[in-house]
Amino acid sequence: MMNIDAIFTADRERPPHERSLPWSETKDCVTVVIEPKPHWARDMRAFRSDVREYCAYADWTVNGGRARFFGHIDTSGDDLMRRARALIASEIADGHWK
Repeated sequence: MMNIDAIFTADRERPPHERSLPWSETKDCVTVVIEPKPHWARDMRAFRSDVREYCAYADWTVNGGRARFFGHIDTSGDDLMRRARALIASEIADGHWK
């Protein structure tokens, strides 16, 4: 039986544009959580961990902590990770991961 951390670790082994779970990155003392790209999106978004702000992943990749962040009404990077972990825990409990 897989656990949540093993599932996240396996997902991080894939290239960024092929990942299906959020992951964190730190540059210039700023930590963000990257939201995986849905099939229709042009780019991924990077949410600051502790603040409800985001920027484009391409901007984050080039500029790091100097990227242009925008306010977001209800999501921070910590929120993203918490929701993803809860979803995986629910799927494990339902027997979808073995």
